[in-house]
Amino acid sequence: MTTNNNNHIDEAHKILISLGLPRAQHNERSALSLLALLNLSPGKTWAQAENPLVGITPIMDWSRKHYGKEYAPNTRETFRRQTMHQFVDAGIALYNPDKSDRPVNSPKAVYQVAPAVLTLLRSFGTPEWHDNLTTYLSLSQTLAAKYAMEREQNRIPMQIAPGKEITLSPGEHSELIRAIVEEFGPRFAPGSVLVYAGDTGDKWGYFDAPLLAELGVDVDSHGKMPDVVLHFVDKNWLLLVESVTSHGPVDGKRHAELAKLFAGSTAGLVYVTAFPNRSIMGRYLGEIAWETEVWVADAPSHLIHFNGVRFLGPYVTE
Repeated sequence: MTTNNNNHIDEAHKILISLGLPRAQHNERSALSLLALLNLSPGKTWAQAENPLVGITPIMDWSRKHYGKEYAPNTRETFRRQTMHQFVDAGIALYNPDKSDRPVNSPKAVYQVAPAVLTLLRSFGTPEWHDNLTTYLSLSQTLAAKYAMEREQNRIPMQIAPGKEITLSPGEHSELIRAIVEEFGPRFAPGSVLVYAGDTGDKWGYFDAPLLAELGVDVDSHGKMPDVVLHFVDKNWLLLVESVTSHGPVDGKRHAELAKLFAGSTAGLVYVTAFPNRSIMGRYLGEIAWETEVWVADAPSHLIHFNGVRFLGPYVTE
């Protein structure tokens, strides 16, 4: 079936409705995203649909180039959160099929239309479309569950207590967080309880808000929380640990931010910066705040103390 420039967007919109996408995705942005995933530029037929690997910015660039639709750079997150997340959840698109363990926030993240969806959409406008759609919809929940299971298999397991485990998004940041909880904690704060562990995948982090509240800290939004918070029960210390893989350590500014955030704590505060190795640590030596600790994952039995009158312990603000 031959379609023109104007029809493609309308047809993609109808397809999204037929595939059961929520009303929030019944829009031009989502229709163009689907067309970009298929590389269905004006003049092509649905039978010519392809399945390239495409990132968010390339989708926006493609929409401008082929359909004249201009989107501001700051709408990138809207594409990701309000269209592509739903495409992946519905099994329409695959996330990082070329490298399933790519970190969640990687700038190299890509999407690709799922094989079964590509086959279905190539029949759009033909006599076989209706039967193919019916067959696909009868299997789509199974496909979505299958893709979700594959994504889950690539997550990083982390033991937070004997017999209790959570998973984190893949990537070096999560690997370091796991090392902090499983290696640093038992060595330097034995018997400590995990209060918080951040994750690049947002919803997959761990946060025991009631426990933190019991210790005098009520955090409405944990956007500025350290990467890991451990409660060293025996000494009643809160260990505030920053995991440094791409962002900075506990410097003077970050120390002040954390001190303010945890000002109500009834537990003593200990500030720790964790690095995956000494090579990365070397880049930040000049920034690390005094009266803090540094731990390096590739030398887990050692702790580096930055001055002060005690080794690994809280300081009382005069």
